[in-house]
Parts: sequence; C-alpha cells; structure tokens
Amino acid sequence: MRAAVVQRYGPPEVVAVQEVPAPEPRRGQLRVRVHATPVTSGDARIRGARFPPGFAVPARLALGLRAPRRPVLGVCFSGVVDAVGPGTDSTAPAVGQAVCGMTGVRMGAHAEQVVVRTDHAVPVPAGVSHDDAAAMLFGGTTALPYLRDKGRLVAGHRVLVIGASGAVGTNAVQLARHLGAEVTGVCSPRNADLVAGLGATEVIHQVPGSGAYDVVLDAVGVLTPASGRVLLTPEGRLLLAVASLGQTLGARGRVQAGPAPERPADVAELLGLVAAGHLRAIVEQTYGLDDVVAAHARVDSGRKVGNLVLRPT
Repeated sequence: MRAAVVQRYGPPEVVAVQEVPAPEPRRGQLRVRVHATPVTSGDARIRGARFPPGFAVPARLALGLRAPRRPVLGVCFSGVVDAVGPGTDSTAPAVGQAVCGMTGVRMGAHAEQVVVRTDHAVPVPAGVSHDDAAAMLFGGTTALPYLRDKGRLVAGHRVLVIGASGAVGTNAVQLARHLGAEVTGVCSPRNADLVAGLGATEVIHQVPGSGAYDVVLDAVGVLTPASGRVLLTPEGRLLLAVASLGQTLGARGRVQAGPAPERPADVAELLGLVAAGHLRAIVEQTYGLDDVVAAHARVDSGRKVGNLVLRPT
C-alpha cells in the first residue's frame, strides 16, 4: 500500500509517499481502507518536533529521538472495513461497513489502509460523508470533553473561544452554542463571518484584557493561567488545550489542561450531531496523498481554517 512516511523530524518536505507493507489485522482488530484522514496541527507538531515548552525531551523519548518510531502519522480516519482479524467477535463491524475512529499512539492513518481495534471503530451514520467524519474527529474529540467535562459548561454560560476558526475552535463554537451557551469567538478578521455563522454571538479579533466569562477555552496556546484568570467570573474555568509541561502539571481546580481522551462514545455522539445537522465539519481543502507535503505546509502557515483532509485512496 502507499503511505505518507516521515523519514526524519523537519519541515514538510521530510514527508514522502512510499510503498509500505499493508498492515494485517489480528484478533480483535479491523483493517480499514482509508477514504479520508485529516492533517492536523498535532501531525505537524510531531513531524517538525515542535512541542510545547517542557515537552521536547519526553516527547522525543516517547516518539523517537531523531525520527518518529512510527513513521506514518495520522490518528483520525474514516473509511470502509476491508478485513477482519481471525477469531474476531462476530459483533464487530463487518467487511464493507463504513467506520471512523482514532488510532491513538499507533497513528498510521495517513495511508491507504490502517488497522484499528474493533471497539475503536465507530459506524458512520447514513448521510455523513467520509470527509466530514474524518474532519470532525480531531477538533471535536478535543472540544467536547474540554467544554462538557473540564469546563462543566451548562446552558446560559458565557464562553470565550480563542482560536475560533481552527479545527478545535470551529467545533468548540458550535458545541458550546448547541449546549446553550453564549459564545464569543476570537479569530482574524478574514474568518469573522465563518465564526459568526457557526453560532458565535460576538466575534472579536484579539484576546480581551479582562472579562467575565464562565468558560474560556484557549485552543491555540496564547494564554497562561495568570493571563487567563482575569477573563473569568469568580467560578469560571480556564481550559488550556495547548499548554506547557509546567502548566499541564500545575493545572487543577479552575484551570484545566492535558490531553483529551479518545473515547469511541464521544466519536459516536459527535457523529450523531453531524447527522442531525447540529454540528458542521469545516473542511478548508482536500488533498490527494501525493499532495501531503502541501497539506503539512498549509498547517505550518498558521492560516489553516477548520480542517485539511487527505484522501489516500
């Protein structure tokens, strides 16, 4: 099969499309022919070894010192099951079924085929495209648990979303609005109409110096706990989706940080919202596998809107 292989840490040009052996599913696994997979800020961060302050050494120890040990990146996919591991339970998705999901630390989705555990493959509802399913995953599975669980968001809350036009931000604006919040989005002027159309009642172009928000979600890493607290009500909660090691270790109480869980139940909930028309996946552009370098370069530009979707097949 063909896959986008990262040969060493570096700029977008270190990614090369190569022939690699197709993965074979084991017991309890499925193989999926990938129809769509996003190229995300997380992928670009790994490829370029650009980690938040304090994470450089532990990240390289975990991922690989000079190059990723798992050279095929990509943690989100949507596609069609084309093989089931021997002895796998008959209740697992069958060959020919459309599924999507996340691969976690195994990565491997930037390829024509990927292997995933059966309990991590979520059926794609009728009417939801592979592009939309794949695009929703990365941002949605961060925004949903951050707002619902870490932020304890309820109807009537005032919410500030910083980085409202990105993959996480576009989902956060919509989810907060769906949950009954009043949303202020922070984005560049060129993306103001998009963010307003997603449900923000106010769009501003720089982070305010003070405020009275019940939930502040920083999706791009511009706030610190000190600069974020001045934006909160006395009971408000600050959510740092991109944080340094020190901020992550020190996050507690009203300040929350750390990785979002990759729960199939959350994926299923998000897919249901897409199918019902309550959540819209924002796809700026789609790319063929041979254009993966251009997709990484677009992420590196810092001007990506929503999601970039790679179509390996």
